[in-house]
Amino acid sequence: MNETLQPGATLGVMGGGQLGRMFVHAAQSLGYETVVLDPDAGAPAGVVAQHQVRAGYLDEAGLAELARRCDAISTEFENVPAEALRQLAERRPVAPGAAAVAVCQDRADEKAQFVRCGVPCAPHALITDAAQLAAVPDALLPGILKTARMGYDGKGQASVADRAALQAAWAHLGHVPCVLEQRLPLRHELSVIVARNAGGELVNLPVQQNLHRDGILAVTQVPAPDIAPALQQQAVAAAREVAAAMDYVGVLCVEFFVLQDGRLVANEMAPRPHNSGHYSIDACDVSQFELQVRTLAGLPLVEPRLHSPAVMLNLLGDLWFDAADSARTPPWDAVLALPGVHLHLYGKTDARRGRKMGHLTVTAPTAAEARAVALRVAALLGLAAF
Repeated sequence: MNETLQPGATLGVMGGGQLGRMFVHAAQSLGYETVVLDPDAGAPAGVVAQHQVRAGYLDEAGLAELARRCDAISTEFENVPAEALRQLAERRPVAPGAAAVAVCQDRADEKAQFVRCGVPCAPHALITDAAQLAAVPDALLPGILKTARMGYDGKGQASVADRAALQAAWAHLGHVPCVLEQRLPLRHELSVIVARNAGGELVNLPVQQNLHRDGILAVTQVPAPDIAPALQQQAVAAAREVAAAMDYVGVLCVEFFVLQDGRLVANEMAPRPHNSGHYSIDACDVSQFELQVRTLAGLPLVEPRLHSPAVMLNLLGDLWFDAADSARTPPWDAVLALPGVHLHLYGKTDARRGRKMGHLTVTAPTAAEARAVALRVAALLGLAAF
C-alpha cells in the first residue's frame, strides 16, 4: 500500500451500488481505469465502469479476474465478505483491509473497538444464547435489539420495552447473535467521515448533522447547526482515534449520538463512504469519493474544505409513487429551477419504496439560504419538513 498508483492505473471496487458508482466517477475524473465486481448486470456502478466482472463476492474465478485486471481494490459496502478481501489482498493492495472491515461487520466487535479506543458508546450486552438472554441486566431495558451482523438502514433491529418483548424479538430475529443496546434519550445525530492512508496521514470532512426517518438517513446539514464546536472537535478526535487504532486505510464514517444531557456517544461505523457525506461532491473541494481514490492509490491527502453550506436530501423510491400508489415521475423540472440544487440519480430503473434512488444537495452562500431552498425542494417533492 506504500506504492503510489499514478492516473492511468486500474482501480477495482467490490460492489456495484451507488457508492461504487460515485467512486467510479471520482476515479475516472482523476484519470484511472475502473473495474467493478458485482453479480448484477444492471448494477449502477457496473454500467459506468470500464469493465464489470459479473460474479459473486466469493466466486474464486471472479476474484481472480478482478485481481488480474486491477492494480488496487476497494469496497463500496461493509457486507462484502471479509474472506474475499483477504483473498484479494494476497494478490493486490486492498483498502480498507479485511480485518478492519470484519470489525465493522459485527456490532459486538464494533462496540469492543470503541471501548478499546476510549470512545463512549451505549451500554450494551451481547446475546448469543438463552443464558446470555436471561443474564441481560435490567438497566438495559427498554432497549434496542440489533442483529450482530448484516443490519443496515434500520433492518435487523427491534425496540424492546421489557424482557418478554426482548425474548419475542430475539425469536423473531431467528435467535442469531444480537446486541442489546440501552435506549438513550437523543437530542441530535451526527457523523464524522475520515480518510487515512497507508502512511498514517489523516484528514476529515466537516461534521455532519443528520436526521433519520424509519432508520434511513433523510437529511444532512453542513455546517452542523445544532452541534457545539467543542462537541464537534470531540467527535472528530474520536473518529480519528478509531481509524488510527485499526490501522485503517480508506474512508471511514463514524456515527454519533448527542444525548439530552449533552454527552456524545458513538453509535456505529461504516468502512466506506457514507450517505451523510454525499454533499461533499458539490459543497467541498475534495469529496469523500476522491478521498477514497486517493487512499487507495496512495496519492497525497489534503484536508477537504467546505466552500458552500449545504443541505442534502435522500431520495427514496417512495417519491416515484403517488398517494394512490400509482407510478409517477417526481417534478424534477420544478426542483431544478431553484438555485443551488444539485440532483444525483443513481441509475436504478426499478423504483421501490424505501430504496435509495438518489440524493439532492442544495448549496448556498449561507446555511440559512441552503436550508430555505431545501425546504422548498422538500415541499415540491412531498417530503416532510425538517
